[in-house]
Amino acid sequence: MTSRDKHNSMANAIRFLSIDAVEKANSGHPGLPMGAADIATVLFTRYLSFDPKNPNWPDRDRFVLSAGHGSMLLYSLLYLTGYEDIDISDIENFRQLGSPTAGHPEYGHAAGIETTTGPLGQGLANAVGMAIAERKLEAEFGSDLQDHYTYALVGDGCLMEGISQEAISLAGHLKLNKLIVLWDDNGISIDGAVSLSDSTDQVKRFAASGWHTLAVDGHDPDAIGRAIEEAQKSERPTFIACKTTIGYGSPNKAGSSKAHGSPLGADEIALTRTQLGWSDEAFVVPSDILDAWRLAGLRSNKERKAWEDRLAAKDAEIRSTFERRFRGELAGAFEPAIEGYKKKLATDKPKVATRKASEMVLEVINGALPETLGGSADLTGSNNTKTSQTKPITPDDFSGRYLHYGIREHGMASAMNGIALHGGLIPYGGTFLVFSDYSRPAIRLAALMGIRVIHVLTHDSIGLGEDGPTHQPVEHVAALRAIPNFQMFRPADAVETAECWQLALESENKPSGLALTRQNLPTVRTDHVEDNLCSFGAYDLAPASDADVTIFASGSEVEIALEAKTRLDGMGHATRVVSVPCFELFEEQTEEYRAAIIGQSKVKVAVEAGIRQGWDAFIGSDGVFIGMHGFGASGPYQELYKHFGITADAIVAAAEARLHADN
Repeated sequence: MTSRDKHNSMANAIRFLSIDAVEKANSGHPGLPMGAADIATVLFTRYLSFDPKNPNWPDRDRFVLSAGHGSMLLYSLLYLTGYEDIDISDIENFRQLGSPTAGHPEYGHAAGIETTTGPLGQGLANAVGMAIAERKLEAEFGSDLQDHYTYALVGDGCLMEGISQEAISLAGHLKLNKLIVLWDDNGISIDGAVSLSDSTDQVKRFAASGWHTLAVDGHDPDAIGRAIEEAQKSERPTFIACKTTIGYGSPNKAGSSKAHGSPLGADEIALTRTQLGWSDEAFVVPSDILDAWRLAGLRSNKERKAWEDRLAAKDAEIRSTFERRFRGELAGAFEPAIEGYKKKLATDKPKVATRKASEMVLEVINGALPETLGGSADLTGSNNTKTSQTKPITPDDFSGRYLHYGIREHGMASAMNGIALHGGLIPYGGTFLVFSDYSRPAIRLAALMGIRVIHVLTHDSIGLGEDGPTHQPVEHVAALRAIPNFQMFRPADAVETAECWQLALESENKPSGLALTRQNLPTVRTDHVEDNLCSFGAYDLAPASDADVTIFASGSEVEIALEAKTRLDGMGHATRVVSVPCFELFEEQTEEYRAAIIGQSKVKVAVEAGIRQGWDAFIGSDGVFIGMHGFGASGPYQELYKHFGITADAIVAAAEARLHADN
């Protein structure tokens, strides 16, 4: 056990690296690293299983700094323990352009950053997903390959955000006993004392959600250690309330909001150095203290090597499967399975809702890819996300492949991020498209991180009918298309649905959404094509040379566009139909391809049962848009399409009017 003096010196190294980095940047949050340094020192030097020389070791413990504003705590730890991605110059360049030490921790910027945090509560919910993944993989591969803890350090803000309740209630229900949450209980938020806005008894709240709870002095290393050891033995997830002082060691700012989000200032830093007995200048860590930290970084080296020996001793098929899945590669059986299924669809030509088409292709996918982990936010029968292979996971049996997330869309989306970040699994989860608003912050972070998470978003338009405008997502497809690095698919039939699923699964560095219908749609791709046409984002579904009219459509409106084409052709107006399943993939095509698809028709029409936003890229600002211009209404969907003028009649009339106007 580390002596108290040595512990204090090691914790102070975190404090002063953080203080000095924030001061040099003239920006940042010194209070949390100063207050939580004792917690972090105990965790990283005694309990956390990690290896800076092999940072992606699959059986490492995961550490999530949910209170991401305190990022210098994590950066200091990564530097001190010997991660090669962060050196002292990176600490000195905190919050500077091009530095891995960004304002908030960003996944992919440096090894050891397990997830992007900053939007409060997200890290906590990510940690729940990581713990789910560990438990699921342990059930699948055995505890000799997957047996580790997930730790999250949270602040008051993380616990005030609504997502925290979704996350902790799910974790408590699932009895995620290897999840340990450490609360930096300092009683301070930006506005001042937490008591200004909140009087929740957090310990009782976690207990009510099925957690084991403990409360300790967050500046007593032995008490922290005892709590972690007790947590490791618990049969439930554990919440440890660590009472701390924000800005610990600062004579004039400790315990106040002045230490939260602003540099301490040169005079206060000098006083803090005196108070804590730290005589070294900025960014200098005495060699004996740095050596102690580097030794802590080597602490799990033998454990990691023993794990590698266990993996090497496994049956070759198990070993190769495990390694493939943690590399994120799809099984070789996947592509031929999809290809064979597409051939079958071209023959069968089913008339089904695309939510049903999604279920049909998932039956193929889940048979070929054992790493898929499905789920739904209490809409399984509506989202069609469960297949014959996906037995439900229960608190006492994680051998299944399906999670009942409950009515927790935001928690589900963020937990799926954590599952994907953990590795070894590909998560997909369903809800209604309109409720993607509840999931959006987590979807945005998945896009920012570039991780493979798939959102099944059914009931995608006014086509859901009688539930009315509260449930009719007229603006949601456009809003999701606005997120950078997010692929939003809206397939037109069963063939396109299969192709979009293939693209979502093959996109290792992007999350995806599939907008799927409630109403039945005919198969519009009746001839089998080996190429994945949806990969182009937009393609000629019904070509016509020298077309007078080009109709661009997505999803359920492709059927309407094809009917309009038949009628316009019969009137002597050569018409082509372009199916547009994915704006984002179309934007990635060559300029020549995009120009050819957009074409030179006299009249360009876009048809989608949503708002116009985004379609001008295809039809221009003077093009014809057939779609929604406000909210929907309650009624049978056939009547709604007529009421809002999303019909072949409306397309024909608008095209004719433009053609006559041009003559």
